[in-house]
Amino acid sequence: MTFQTTFPDGFLWGAATASYQIEGAVSEDGRSPCIWDTFAATPGKVLGGESGEVACDHYHRMESDVDLMKDLGLQAYRFSVAWPRVIPTGTGAVNQVGLDFYSRLVDRLLDNGIRPFVTLYHWDLPQVLDDRGGWLDRDIKDWFTDYTAAVVGALGDRVTNWTTLNEPWCSSVLSYAIGAHAPGHTDPAEALVAAHHLSLAHGTAVPVIRELSPGAEVSITLNPTQVHGPDDPDERDVDAVRRADNALNGIFFGPLFHGAYPDGMLEDTAHLTDHSWIHDGDLAVTSAPLDNLGVNNYFPTRVRFSEGARNPMPGCDGVEETPPRPPLTDMGWEISPDSHHDIILRSSKESGLPIYITENGSAWPDEVDADGAVHDPDRTAYLHGHLEAGHRAIKDGADVRGYFAWSLMDNYEWAFGYSKRFGIVHVDYDTQQRTVKDSGQEYARIIAAHQR
Repeated sequence: MTFQTTFPDGFLWGAATASYQIEGAVSEDGRSPCIWDTFAATPGKVLGGESGEVACDHYHRMESDVDLMKDLGLQAYRFSVAWPRVIPTGTGAVNQVGLDFYSRLVDRLLDNGIRPFVTLYHWDLPQVLDDRGGWLDRDIKDWFTDYTAAVVGALGDRVTNWTTLNEPWCSSVLSYAIGAHAPGHTDPAEALVAAHHLSLAHGTAVPVIRELSPGAEVSITLNPTQVHGPDDPDERDVDAVRRADNALNGIFFGPLFHGAYPDGMLEDTAHLTDHSWIHDGDLAVTSAPLDNLGVNNYFPTRVRFSEGARNPMPGCDGVEETPPRPPLTDMGWEISPDSHHDIILRSSKESGLPIYITENGSAWPDEVDADGAVHDPDRTAYLHGHLEAGHRAIKDGADVRGYFAWSLMDNYEWAFGYSKRFGIVHVDYDTQQRTVKDSGQEYARIIAAHQR
């Protein structure tokens, strides 16, 4: 399988990771526990009780991992900073040893011609802050802004691309209503509060980044999903799609880009809360101007109306999620390049911003073969199909400026532990041996073809 499509000049080719998923060293050099250390240690929350204690040992193997990125030809690398490594007490004193790790990483990337894209928060909230209320406490906007100032103040002279939050939907709805991610609550009203405070923390931090890293591009990364109803919907199905779309997409599209929650969302959730946590002026803060939008997308969502259906998402009573349509990845996620194309266009129109595809990829049950290689044709086909979809989105008017494969390497897949492999590089967790998969070789070839 070869990929022949040519992307515009200047299109950026990268790969992405997240701190808790690859770093390990959870108790070294002053790092304090995060909510995922606690969640993983809670029986029944993570498959096999596995944690990020060692993960890919990137904290000790950073230099060789960057060498691997260079060998692949990556032009950019998106990584996240671990809040509990930088400020172990959540607020207050900076742990210089922890901050120095990221400074060394930035320097090594730049020395190898790789542009760092830094995400400030990818879900590893210090446990000490969750003990104080976490994303349910309005003061977290100030805690996050102080943490942002510490990181950007140290790295802002070299980093030109900053992302405040990764997938705040996961940090709110998935974590506070559905309960599948840390801290594992199951209260839809709490999810609304957490989502609002995430947007507020983002908006409060944006001017701090601009002040401390002049000329840098400031962004947020969302994980919007194309919501489909039945092929022959009735009025109740159409309304189910609207409510699901609000809970999945509008909950952030609205406050971030329109200065308001989407039509009907406050009414649909009035039985859960009086929305008193929305203060005057908040939505002017949440809609702080940005330079681009990061879009993480893997699959679409399908729903219909079903009388009496229990849906944990706020405002979604009677909304039933219907099965994905084959083919499916090892995660059970529907493979739909057309939906990927559509959500890119939607994101472009909602935000009015240039787009980076900051995560896209697929999990498959990879193994190292007797020849020492990892043959993963399904991942290569997924990569081709979604790159083609992104290219069509560009032709259809979206200003898409780059693509980051998820993930650089196999890693800790949250509640699935180490059972799912997304990497274009295979990791043997016993030996920490890295092996570039066939899909990684193909991605390197695509990148090289665009550098001629």
